[in-house]
Amino acid sequence: MKRSGKRDGPEACSKSHRKRESESRQALGEALIDLGHGELDALDIPERLRQAIQDAQNIRKHEALRRQKQFIGRLMRDVDPEPIQEILARRDAVRNRDTRLFHAAENWRRRLVEEGASAVAECAAALGLDAESLEGSVADIRNAQTEPLRKTASRALFRTLHERIVARSADARS
Repeated sequence: MKRSGKRDGPEACSKSHRKRESESRQALGEALIDLGHGELDALDIPERLRQAIQDAQNIRKHEALRRQKQFIGRLMRDVDPEPIQEILARRDAVRNRDTRLFHAAENWRRRLVEEGASAVAECAAALGLDAESLEGSVADIRNAQTEPLRKTASRALFRTLHERIVARSADARS
């Protein structure tokens, strides 16, 4: 009987494929290390894996952490990665949205201070804010006598913009 060199059954995939799969599981396990305890408790994972992740969160030595990550990767072989990947994807989507909204508020604040009246009118129309109130906030920033007062006024304007942008984003999703 001639052997074709190919295997049948569960070992049919190549060594390279198994290595990529192992590295993928280890990377997923490493992503779990970044989760907080509340988020970690919400996952349906074996207790041994949960303990290994919590141990890794407390390790500060580089080499010990590297070995712990490898151990977590080995433990991940027995876990279905799909639910974990979905949870991490949702978490990343929320973070990306929050970052995008933060940057939008920051960009509006920068434009309001740099461009003045033209940006105030545009911002008021885009966000549905009172133009006079925005002009007053921009004037507070420009007329501040000291740096701490300028920063305080700038933060207040940012909070107003950010709250409005977040509210409009929530309205759009509803």
